[in-house]
Amino acid sequence: MPGTRTEKDSLGTIELPAEALYGAQTARAIHNFPISQLRAHPQLIRAIAMVKMAAAGANRSLSLLTQEQSDAILAAAEEIVNGQHHEHFPVDVFQAGAGVSFHMNANEVIANRANQILGAPLGSYEKVHPNDHVNYGQSTNDVFPTSMRLATLLALEDLYPVLLALATSFAHKGKEFHDIMKSGRTHMQDAVPMRLGQEFTAYGVAIAKAHLNIALAADTLRELGLGGSAVGTGINTHPDYRIRAIANLAAISGQQLEPAEDMRYAMQSCAPMAQVSAALRTLALELIRISNDLRLLSSGPNTGFNEIHLPALQPGSSIMPGKINPVLPELTAMVSFQVIGLDTAVALAVQAGQLELNVMMPTMAFNVLQSIRILTSTLTQLDHHCIRGITANRARCEQYAQSTVSLATALNPYIGYEAAAAIVKESIATGRTIIDIAREKNLLTETQINEILDPVRMTEPQIPLDK
Repeated sequence: MPGTRTEKDSLGTIELPAEALYGAQTARAIHNFPISQLRAHPQLIRAIAMVKMAAAGANRSLSLLTQEQSDAILAAAEEIVNGQHHEHFPVDVFQAGAGVSFHMNANEVIANRANQILGAPLGSYEKVHPNDHVNYGQSTNDVFPTSMRLATLLALEDLYPVLLALATSFAHKGKEFHDIMKSGRTHMQDAVPMRLGQEFTAYGVAIAKAHLNIALAADTLRELGLGGSAVGTGINTHPDYRIRAIANLAAISGQQLEPAEDMRYAMQSCAPMAQVSAALRTLALELIRISNDLRLLSSGPNTGFNEIHLPALQPGSSIMPGKINPVLPELTAMVSFQVIGLDTAVALAVQAGQLELNVMMPTMAFNVLQSIRILTSTLTQLDHHCIRGITANRARCEQYAQSTVSLATALNPYIGYEAAAAIVKESIATGRTIIDIAREKNLLTETQINEILDPVRMTEPQIPLDK
């Protein structure tokens, strides 16, 4: 056929595009798994190429590959690490168990590109073979989990600065709004006064803690089972290969990596992926809560809280003129729902391993990397185009601070809970303020009333005044 070439594998011959860097096993995977049209995350492609570089360097240092083979493999894989040839990774993210198809896709692309570099035709594999050379001393069973862990570490490097920036933006708003008094709310009912800035500062702390939680979970990914080969015993590997390959991979990736204490554990258990996914889920839960708060605080303008104003990004209705919606908090909540769903898939996959291998790794890799990707993009938008542009409605906030019936809470140490509760009931029934009723009842002096019922004084711990 014009524009095609014929390749052979253990199942027979197959036609594939003449210029494709992939080979027969990839072509079969394309035919077998036309599932989602989703392709491997770029960081997973980069990560597996780094693993191949690390392995080739280790095997060359142990005289298990020739200098020519090693140099060509290193050159081909480095091109992939630098973003080239990713279009030659067409295998669907939903594929055969353990990621065999994706792994062979990488072996074939690197082998074919290495042969090109050495002047050999595509599909010849005479100088560099996908299995015999690119995959020397390796197995999908140790390469894919290593690549999955490394790809997650690399992807998180994009999320961390976004989280830190978002936490900083909330902290800046906390300082900007520090002198704005408002009513707190618990059970969605009036509570004691607080500062608007205190509310926003707390949001920043929540994001900062979520960032720390993710980073701590990610540290569990740094222990690798590379060198375990098929079942964690290291079959077909040199005794020194494992240590050298992981040291090479750490240098190539810039990540702190170390050999697993037990290679069997590292291949049987994918718990580190569950830990990272769970940490992302916890971030998503915080984001849903904060997003809904922002929607409530900005609700209105005339029939809601209207304590803050979010930047107007687009018209909010196809029928109601002038309506503006909180689109980025809405988006953030929806993306967070998606992350929670992806975490459920990861959890199910992690528990589904049997004996020496968990074959459900492709869905773990896809879902964790997808969560990181959509969180990184979403939180960049939320920070730059929403949080940084929030302004406060000072007059509305301070009106609520003065009118909350929970001002009476400050009277408890002076007149007792029961007497304070009676004032609250009267205030609700009559519409009169707590201050007016307390003054009328002559329960405190004017000086005491002004100090005790000062909303600003209620925003920090205070030593009680003399009765």
